Amino acid sequence: MAIAFALLSSLCFGIAHVTASVGLRSLDPRSGAAISIPTATLLFAAAAPFALDLSRFSAAAALLFAVVGLFFPAVVTLLNFRSNELLGPTVTSTVSGTTPLFALVAAALLLGEKIPSHAAAAALGVVIGIALLSWHPGGVRRFSGWSLGWPFLGAVVRALAQVGARAALLLWPNPFAAGLIGYAVSSITVVSADRLRRSQRMRATPRSFVWFGITGALNGGAVLLMYLALTAAPVALVAPIVAAYPVVTALVSVIALREETVTARALLGSAITVAAIVYLVASR
Repeated sequence: MAIAFALLSSLCFGIAHVTASVGLRSLDPRSGAAISIPTATLLFAAAAPFALDLSRFSAAAALLFAVVGLFFPAVVTLLNFRSNELLGPTVTSTVSGTTPLFALVAAALLLGEKIPSHAAAAALGVVIGIALLSWHPGGVRRFSGWSLGWPFLGAVVRALAQVGARAALLLWPNPFAAGLIGYAVSSITVVSADRLRRSQRMRATPRSFVWFGITGALNGGAVLLMYLALTAAPVALVAPIVAAYPVVTALVSVIALREETVTARALLGSAITVAAIVYLVASR
């Protein structure tokens, strides 16, 4: 079941990158996050009377869920939306595919999980894939310099969040509580950040509310599914599968975003990156 949950999480994350890209056409990343994350929080709160089980409550785990919530999904969402704005959904999701590499190292150092011997080969494949994806003749500036730093930083934060969530789930195996607490803290974080810079934000429109609301629901479902997977399996298995969502993003972008151009080189880069992740899983 852990693999199924991870695959469904990947599917939701992949589609959410595309819906966020549409929303960013009419609203800035910070204001968009202030819509999407609270939307997911409200959905968690609405389901809490039916899904929240406090029978094995752990204060230590709840505190760790809250700490994770300060950074994930709040900071990761802001970083991904900014990257989406600069680079587009396909590049953002593919560079974010480096998450399992950071997650494996963090899991080994913090949780004592064993790093597979073939991880170096998978890492090389990811680097080659991203290099192909980043190279854009006639438009190198678009994918150079600090621009790629946004999705890379998002990948690092996401990896640390997965490890932190896994540690907390070992204390209190309650994926719904992990999502509810994490999203509640994240909502406070993004709404506060949005209010601090009111003068620089764009005015939300009904269209932006719809698209970021959908994005929030998809990301919330993806996080819950990921936590369900992490409850049953180690980070070394879950993180690479979840990180396969660039394939979904690329396919949906081609079909749904008529203005989004996905070149053969970008698709090849995505394919190599995902193939490296698949190899990482298959060689366990």
